[in-house]
Amino acid sequence: MRLFIVEDDSDLGDALCRRLKQDGYAVDWEQDGEAANDILQFQKYDAIILDIELPSMDGITLLRALRRRGDATPVMMLTARSRMDDRVDALDIGADDYLSKPFDVREFDARCRALLRRSTGSVSSSFEVGKVHFDGAAMLVRIDDVQITLPNREFRLLEILLGSVGRVVSKEQIAEQLFDFDDEAGPNAIEVYVGRLRRKLGDALTIQTVRGMGYLMEVPKHQ
Repeated sequence: MRLFIVEDDSDLGDALCRRLKQDGYAVDWEQDGEAANDILQFQKYDAIILDIELPSMDGITLLRALRRRGDATPVMMLTARSRMDDRVDALDIGADDYLSKPFDVREFDARCRALLRRSTGSVSSSFEVGKVHFDGAAMLVRIDDVQITLPNREFRLLEILLGSVGRVVSKEQIAEQLFDFDDEAGPNAIEVYVGRLRRKLGDALTIQTVRGMGYLMEVPKHQ
């Protein structure tokens, strides 16, 4: 999953980036409203965290431009303003959620997970595919009730592939969701992560390499 933070406060923006990256998300961060608007015209994200008070172009204007282009990416607004009119304006224009500063990071985490579920069309962060139980909120994976440990990147890779079971996911699609602009991921990085994930899943789920196309996750026929 790839998120875009548009926040001009350096301390807060840096803290949110670090927290989301620790959870295995790919995160890009921009501090200027106009620059963010330019990026959003060519780069797609799974969710956007958008501050209202920004230089060059405020968050409300940016959100309006986004929706006028037909971009339905889920957006959570952040603001130090507490006026009800601001919240109503943001929601009426097309914001999916609204969080007032200061906020508890646990609430921020929970709202981000809900925003991403909206992006994927899922109503729950917990589900089962074959023998595998996946819980995105708890960052927990079990196979036949036995918990397996996955580093953040492998966990997010599993999440991406589970979201497309039975369909090929290209390397480009995986890279867009797994890495951000600052990552120096070599061409073989995805193959390394896929190899590690294969070994840990065993025969619970298969990940096939489809030459020239990408990767295909399937439930083994014997299950």
